[in-house]
Amino acid sequence: MDNQASAFIKRLEQAARGSFWEHIGARIDTFAPDRATVSLSIQPHHHNLIGIVHGGVHATLLDSAMGLVAMAAKPNENVVTTNLNLHYMAPIAKGEMKVTAEIIHSSGRMITAQGHVYDEEGQLCAFGTGTFRIVEWRGTP
Repeated sequence: MDNQASAFIKRLEQAARGSFWEHIGARIDTFAPDRATVSLSIQPHHHNLIGIVHGGVHATLLDSAMGLVAMAAKPNENVVTTNLNLHYMAPIAKGEMKVTAEIIHSSGRMITAQGHVYDEEGQLCAFGTGTFRIVEWRGTP
């Protein structure tokens, strides 16, 4: 990671304090204009009622990883999710989850990314796409 990416991650980590991101325990592993990777050590509070990782955790990690790669591509802009589409392939109950994301299309104000969720053995557990819009934000994150 270069110095600019490291500085951006430090700002994100500060902004994440006390947020949902911090609450679930996700980590940024890779952050670059063409790729982002996040991971999570699965804990009991990530499970649904049948003992596997809740689909909302998959969705959160996919949305976050794809949002990160969109932010990396447009570092001086704010991006928000406008569409999120997921496909669940296999359950995961323990160990590490790893999510990779990359941009598949970018235009003036829109970015589309794809992401994949893997278990620690490398099995595909879920995948999805997300569309992100570049917006003007006047509030405080």
